[in-house]
Amino acid sequence: MSAPDAEFYSEERWENWLDRLREEDIDPEDEESARLLLNLQDDVAIAVAKILTAYTDEEIDGEQTLSELAEIRDVVLSDPEIENEDTLMLVDGVQTSLVAVFYSAERFVAEGPVEDGTVEEHIRHAAAAEGEEDLDAALGHASAAGTQLIDGDSLDIGVTEEIEYGLVTEWVNGLDSLREALADPEVIEPDEE
Repeated sequence: MSAPDAEFYSEERWENWLDRLREEDIDPEDEESARLLLNLQDDVAIAVAKILTAYTDEEIDGEQTLSELAEIRDVVLSDPEIENEDTLMLVDGVQTSLVAVFYSAERFVAEGPVEDGTVEEHIRHAAAAEGEEDLDAALGHASAAGTQLIDGDSLDIGVTEEIEYGLVTEWVNGLDSLREALADPEVIEPDEE
């Protein structure tokens, strides 16, 4: 099995996005700012989707897939150097959303899709576990839902309207980006308007 020539994601790419955020006056209520943050999240989800596609197409093996995922995860989830506290908080929100993306992708490669339950059932279980402050169980259920999405199941985003806003809704937001990326892995450039 040979590795594809292309690099899936780089620290430089992530830093380009952060540079753009540092330069802008980010306001989550502003449509352009919100789009920029979503594009940042989607860009990482697309990179993860491309790794998963290379894995399912047998272009790379499980070990390399996990290595590629860990490499991106380490870059994306590291503490960013951003002085503006509001911007830092917004980037932290994007990072939080992506936690479930990475866990789901790694779990899919290690174990395959979870067979029991539906995507929505796992999300409801995750929300219940979060309500009981069992965040490990919550992330376990969220990543179970994620493995099913990677396997081609659908997600009714309306399920988030039934649950209290918190980590699980952030994670579902990330999983929705991954679902879209798997369906249409269009690259988003940091300098796109």
